[in-house]
Amino acid sequence: MTESREAQLRHAKKRLAIVLAGGVAGVVVGLAGIYGISRLTGNVAVAPECRPAIETARRVAPLARGEVAALAVAKAPKLLPDLAFQDEAGARKTLADWRGRTVLLNLWATWCVPCRKEMPALEALQTKRGGPAFEVVAVNIDTRDAAKPKAWLKEVGIAGLGYFADPTAKVFQDLKEAGKAFGMPTTILIDAAGCEIATLAGPAEWASEDALKFISAALKI
Repeated sequence: MTESREAQLRHAKKRLAIVLAGGVAGVVVGLAGIYGISRLTGNVAVAPECRPAIETARRVAPLARGEVAALAVAKAPKLLPDLAFQDEAGARKTLADWRGRTVLLNLWATWCVPCRKEMPALEALQTKRGGPAFEVVAVNIDTRDAAKPKAWLKEVGIAGLGYFADPTAKVFQDLKEAGKAFGMPTTILIDAAGCEIATLAGPAEWASEDALKFISAALKI
């Protein structure tokens, strides 16, 4: 017996529904395979090397208060670009040189008043927490007079920080393009895999108890 026109339409609609459902399921399974559904945070995928940074960020988030309340703790930590700059001897350095260590990266310039004001606190933080597991890496981005930053540091008696510089200021532009730098100073706490933990636009009292507790929590000490 030949099916009625109505029955044929019902069967066609049913087949279409099954095909569509299968297609949606395929897309979901595909995304799960590529990203890992459990690793999606607000529809943002976290790179495998940055997955440990999620737990670190959660651990330190409650401590972003007081003198470091302006710290923006990463919700979906990203791998930072391999920023390049120079050491005191002019040798090329990149963030990769600090893999295995937590870094507080700070960009500063002599023309930036807040930068100059927080340098003693950064030095004090390095003195108190610096070691095999942690270092304050302060990168100067003066572009006109290469001798001026060193002269200023010597004048104010700051000798406890390693000297790093980028006279092209490209390191700032690279961070700006990554959405991590908006002004000076810019400071980023970076884990041992090179992933962001927290970012700060502006100065902070890095030698304060609030800052020390924050850094200690990041280091699990």
